[in-house]
Amino acid sequence: MRRVSRIAVAGVATAALAVTVSACGSSSSSSTSSSSSSGTSKGIGLAYDVGGKGDQSFNDAAYAGFTKAEKDFGVSGRDVEPQDGESDADKVQRLETLARSGYNPVIGVGFAYAPAVKEAAAKFPKITFGIIDDNTIVADNVADMVFHEEQSSYLAGVTAALTTKTNTVGFVGGVDVPLIHKFEAGFAQGVADTKKGVKVKAQYLTQTAAEGGFSSPDKGESAAEGQIEAGADVVYAAAGLSGQGVIKAAAAHKVWAIGVDSDQYNQKALAAYKPYILTSALKNVQGAVYDLAKSVIKDKKPLSGEIRGSLSNGGVGLADSNPTFKNNATLQAALKKAEAGIKDGSITVKTS
Repeated sequence: MRRVSRIAVAGVATAALAVTVSACGSSSSSSTSSSSSSGTSKGIGLAYDVGGKGDQSFNDAAYAGFTKAEKDFGVSGRDVEPQDGESDADKVQRLETLARSGYNPVIGVGFAYAPAVKEAAAKFPKITFGIIDDNTIVADNVADMVFHEEQSSYLAGVTAALTTKTNTVGFVGGVDVPLIHKFEAGFAQGVADTKKGVKVKAQYLTQTAAEGGFSSPDKGESAAEGQIEAGADVVYAAAGLSGQGVIKAAAAHKVWAIGVDSDQYNQKALAAYKPYILTSALKNVQGAVYDLAKSVIKDKKPLSGEIRGSLSNGGVGLADSNPTFKNNATLQAALKKAEAGIKDGSITVKTS
């Protein structure tokens, strides 16, 4: 049965480093392995996307949901890091190892896990699998956890348009793929709908994830430097770990950065740059991971099918931790109007 869960935006904790190594990637675990494929759960299995823990963004949001579920449901789990240059077969092995060891649910963080989740889920029908940022898998034991990233990005565009003094803003995408096109499309539309004449300079760091678009802060910094030199005084990054470089460049030039996925203003590793992090376009990966774990471990009614976060259900939004952002009455009024328009359908946000 395909069911939909309501997920709400929540804060994200900063990740710790992985402490052990296994054949399918480095991992941290608070329990020992035991063979099981019965569908019962010894805890959550989590396999990270490129960039791994410590990206202060996408993967760390998943980690926060993982640790909250461990605490709230009294279980232990295992989270596993990716390896450079790994194949789909490596990902399959990682997921199957978690399932065989009794972890349930087993979650792949990122669209790159789609082939692996599809294969592993077919082999372990009593285990619930989850994948974030992909909705192509149709199976009774798979939850496709996806988001309307374009909606929060639209609000980021409204913010940028009402903040820029140079009438030039920037967008840095990690990898040139449809998922990140949604971020750019929403952002550009939000800018255009809010203030005519504002230019959006957009750049993608790489064509494929294997080239480091989501895991290279130096690439993000270089791209942001170029946009800032060309006049951008607000830069929005949807680039995972590479976004840290964008934020660093913005702080160095004393212009605004808009973060992504997690509330990057509150990330400890980015504390030196927080005066220049205006807001972040939130995607509640934490809630998605937590809700899936809850459905399996506590409710005993595993979620499956497409589970999509939006402005209407609280799955995406903007962070308001920075007082400069929160206390700007003109900006807040414009954001409230834009959000209402998206929710009631009078504003349709583009995805490409």
